[in-house]
Amino acid sequence: MTDALIATLAAARKAQQMTQAELAERAGLSRMAVQRTETGDVDPRYSTLAEMSRVLGMRMIAVPADLVPALHAFVQSGGKFLGQPAGADAPPSIVDDLAGNTAR
Repeated sequence: MTDALIATLAAARKAQQMTQAELAERAGLSRMAVQRTETGDVDPRYSTLAEMSRVLGMRMIAVPADLVPALHAFVQSGGKFLGQPAGADAPPSIVDDLAGNTAR
């Protein structure tokens, strides 16, 4: 579980074109702490992961284990309703309204 979280944080850092040193500075950590966390050389503290997440614009949440598959499917679907048939689009939302993507 921690390996997947760390891989997600490293991928987010890279996607934002942020160096380990930049992440470390913004999170109040040493560059070595970020590097050792990403390489799996240490078992990081929750506070370290939480600060890295915060800087990357992410939040860590606790999810009941039996809901993880459904949550993963929901996220992978782009946020469509759980149990919605494949290929069905989500209804228009306030986000669509703000982006000017709907005609009501």
